[in-house]
Amino acid sequence: MTVTAPPPRTLLVGFGKLGQRLALRLVDDGGEVFALRRSDGDLPDGVVGLRADLSLPLAEGLPEVDAMVVTLPPGGTVDSYRIALTHLADALPSVPARTVFVSSTGVFESAASDHPITEQDDPAPASDRSRGLYDGERAAIELFSAVIVRPAGIYGPGREFLLRQVREGKVVNHRRRTNRIHETDLVRALDALLRMPEPPALVHAIDQAPAPLGDVVAHIAQRLGADAPPDDPSAEATGLVHDGSLLLSVLGTLEYPTYREGYDEMIAGAPAG
Repeated sequence: MTVTAPPPRTLLVGFGKLGQRLALRLVDDGGEVFALRRSDGDLPDGVVGLRADLSLPLAEGLPEVDAMVVTLPPGGTVDSYRIALTHLADALPSVPARTVFVSSTGVFESAASDHPITEQDDPAPASDRSRGLYDGERAAIELFSAVIVRPAGIYGPGREFLLRQVREGKVVNHRRRTNRIHETDLVRALDALLRMPEPPALVHAIDQAPAPLGDVVAHIAQRLGADAPPDDPSAEATGLVHDGSLLLSVLGTLEYPTYREGYDEMIAGAPAG
């Protein structure tokens, strides 16, 4: 991937772990970054904080920006994303030239497929959460012509749910089909999509090794020197396999192409890249 300059001014809507790591990349490369969040608190050098609750109309307008990345958590209702994005659009002086909206592969919640899911497959939301995510995608496209990113299960330092399950010997469904993306590669993808002259309209953020959960926990257990957690014999072979080919074409390579590299580093206690 050819390295280009970041957008001059970027608004990060939501400032969790993804936003924080993305902000550092943009600031280090000379970009100006604004962080829109509901609370106050310390921010990295070079990041300007803006406080707002997007469930309500904003009392003051937002600054003019060239790009925007939305990493809001799901709200309490199906239309929570649409409400937040509408209030965001009303507060901006103009539509940014580039907007990236982070959704989830959870929009395929009730899909049944005999082939790996790609960006060409239609979502199949079932719960209020997944329907809300999908409606958020559509609102982001309608309001901002947004690029949509659908990560699979995000893991990395500080996201250690599966490690805890293995250490505690919790019963898991060994046949459940799983997909994941390391936080580092997801941040790299968001950064790349901000900088690309012509990014794809939709990207599934998936690494190169979708795998049955039993394979993943067996690998983790072996590295920990522990017994693999027991299988739930009554559980069905649920889940889907997602295809990450487009993400790979965007990034060229993944720093963590499979769960093995990612979990090995986490177990060793090495810092994230």
